[in-house]
Amino acid sequence: MAVLIKTTQDGRKLEVVGLAICLDGKLEAFDLIEVKMHPNRAAILKVAPDATHMAGRVALTREEADIVTRAFADTEAQILANPIAINERFRLALKWKACSEGIE
Repeated sequence: MAVLIKTTQDGRKLEVVGLAICLDGKLEAFDLIEVKMHPNRAAILKVAPDATHMAGRVALTREEADIVTRAFADTEAQILANPIAINERFRLALKWKACSEGIE
């Protein structure tokens, strides 16, 4: 189930789907980055002065970031209540680790 975060100026939907943030149905990010910690913070704040977080290439306000955080928390709660989902999450984590170490 997707949770709508916002619709961009060009009409694309930014949504939380599971533990991913998707823009127009395509993966954008797995987490939020605070603008104050972002290497391009000056440029971000110049274009979006009310931005507090970034979801990939998309600037978010505090309220939008809170929606993402709540959606992630809800998904986490559902995962922790389901043993099959927990096993799948571990499987994916091991796959990501193997790929990052060059093991396919």
